Amino acid sequence: MPSRSTARLQLVAAAVLFSTGGAAIKAAAFTAWQITCLRSGIAAVAIWLMAREARAGWGRGVPAVAVAYAATLTLFVLANRLTTSANTIFLQSTAPLYLAILGPWLLHEPTRRQDLAFMVAVAAGLGLFFVGTDLPAATAPDPARGNLLAVGSGFFWALTVCGLRWMGSGGGARGSAAAAVVAGNAIAFAVALPFALPFGSHAVTDWGLIAYLGVFQIALAYVFVTRGLQAIPALEASLILLVEPVLNPVWTWIFHGERPGPWALVGGVVILGATTLKGWVDARSRSYPLSAIRYQSENPEAR
Repeated sequence: MPSRSTARLQLVAAAVLFSTGGAAIKAAAFTAWQITCLRSGIAAVAIWLMAREARAGWGRGVPAVAVAYAATLTLFVLANRLTTSANTIFLQSTAPLYLAILGPWLLHEPTRRQDLAFMVAVAAGLGLFFVGTDLPAATAPDPARGNLLAVGSGFFWALTVCGLRWMGSGGGARGSAAAAVVAGNAIAFAVALPFALPFGSHAVTDWGLIAYLGVFQIALAYVFVTRGLQAIPALEASLILLVEPVLNPVWTWIFHGERPGPWALVGGVVILGATTLKGWVDARSRSYPLSAIRYQSENPEAR
């Protein structure tokens, strides 16, 4: 187990790596399907090599969770190429809303009074993204469709977390998170491949961006998260990992000059604020593990 200071640095590093996804996806001169295919294919191999736990734990629950995670990965990339990275990451952050809805049904976890208030707040933040009309831009050519895909990414991320919690409650018999992550990336690669061919010729820098996305933005960040969470309490970890949605739009502004709309920024603040407050309340009550909220305990990526 790493020391607390090392674990904190690992979580910060993971959050920073995760946060670069939007800017890197927009910078690579590949189609969205090509990025999905290559990014996930590289990540599957990299995680398999980096994490020993990925080479074991292939239980009966892995395929279902892997499918949900593959959908999360794919929709995240497609959304990033159509709308702003801020909209994508903020809308994917609505996953706790779907968790609160799906929990009683899939995990038999009751919905409490404070959960209802949280659901209303996140739903209000979600609605703000669809107030007015975002004008198309070079890095966000179809904001409306991209926003819908980002909502879908958040929904499938919630299903992924539900699946990971279900696997975890099985004492290892249902499989491990690392195996589901590898399988999810492999499925995303296989599904995207027919839409990605032919790859054509690209500059070395573009191939470098793809390699970065697979090896560092997904695989190494995943390893940092799993190692860091061994020594850091869930609440502190959740606060550290909020660095990702904060930095994500900053990188795209620096490298692409991309600016999200004012309603999107307000909606993002509402969603992240509600999620942080819920995490704090849940950690104090200890009645609902904070690991179910976003990245905790078994976070494959963000995306």
